[in-house]
Amino acid sequence: MSKFLKLYGGVFGGIAVTLTFAVNMADRFVAEAPEGLRRTTPLAAAPEAAPITGGLIAAANADEAPREMPLGIGREALPEEIAAWDLDVSPDGTGLPVGSGSVEDGEMLFSENCAVCHGEFAEGSGNWPKLAGGDGTLANKDPVKTVGSYWPHLSTTWDYVHRSMPFGNAQSLDTDEVYAIVAYILYSNDIVDEDFVLSNENFTEVILPNAGGFIVDDRPRTEYPQWTGEPCMTGCKPSVEITMRATVLDVTPDHGSDEAAAEPAAAEAPVEVAAADTAAEPAPEAVPAAEAPQVAAADPALIAEGEKVFKKCQSCHAVGEGARNKTGPELNGIVGRGIGSVPGFGYSKTFEVAHGAGETWTAERLHAFLEKPKDAMKGTKMSFPGLRKPEDIDAVIAYLSGFAE
Repeated sequence: MSKFLKLYGGVFGGIAVTLTFAVNMADRFVAEAPEGLRRTTPLAAAPEAAPITGGLIAAANADEAPREMPLGIGREALPEEIAAWDLDVSPDGTGLPVGSGSVEDGEMLFSENCAVCHGEFAEGSGNWPKLAGGDGTLANKDPVKTVGSYWPHLSTTWDYVHRSMPFGNAQSLDTDEVYAIVAYILYSNDIVDEDFVLSNENFTEVILPNAGGFIVDDRPRTEYPQWTGEPCMTGCKPSVEITMRATVLDVTPDHGSDEAAAEPAAAEAPVEVAAADTAAEPAPEAVPAAEAPQVAAADPALIAEGEKVFKKCQSCHAVGEGARNKTGPELNGIVGRGIGSVPGFGYSKTFEVAHGAGETWTAERLHAFLEKPKDAMKGTKMSFPGLRKPEDIDAVIAYLSGFAE
């Protein structure tokens, strides 16, 4: 026994000294936990059904126990902080702040804040979306979905501009500026007149053209039940037939049958007419070509209407005494003037070619250009998409005819 103590006594003594030193140092340097974090949920607060094997497990299982232990992070949001996020506006006008804005003010604000992406006339720029136009295109293969052609509620427009625009500087517009920009978007879609003022009081009176184009989603009631039962795996349908063909991609399967492929060819095949039949029928009389639009008479009412419509053009063009070139050339004496003939203005190539050929701005040529500029003068730098109403075009030409060079 004495031999054992001699061999291991020193080891045991060293261990005891080390443990004593460690305990003393731990008591000195361990920081006190904050008072709030030292409170724990009493075990008695845990539901009786929950198994209790320790303080932490009991707290985890106590779903309905009062939260007496504060998390120690964050705080309750202030009312003004909640209000900053509570921006949604309902179709019935709920959530709209008090304010107003005119089309006239909206045109300037739109030019400063929105035109770089959406074009001066809300016609879109590059790949940025169009906000105006697209009327009657929803049934097309490639519809143009804009505020005027597709959106059902004006509140969606107001809410989106207010919440997310301008791009990169969201929520920098005040309430009246949002009303004005939305008013200009309505004007660009020919929904309101140029003297319109949008406000929280008349907001719900504005009905967008596609307001009736949406239906209530009833799929949970009409379709979902079909997919909740046992699926049919065999003999579910007597036969499978191809009733339509994909129009965009050639993905409709042809199971070795040329019938479907032959149908379009048959529809496109020209109908042969017997020589006897053609000889018996008299040759049709030549149909005169449709007369080109003429210069409108100097009707004061028409000229006054043209002055109103010209407001869509005046951000780029000027007329009258002292008119100067802006983004586009001044238009004094435009009717009958040579195309691309204003000194000092940098015309696009297509205008230079027309000028070199001695072409002039007749009333007919102006009418075609104002209707679809990019079709009438391919390559034009003018971004304006055109006037949709023929009567507006006639009115503008009548108005411009009153300004001499």
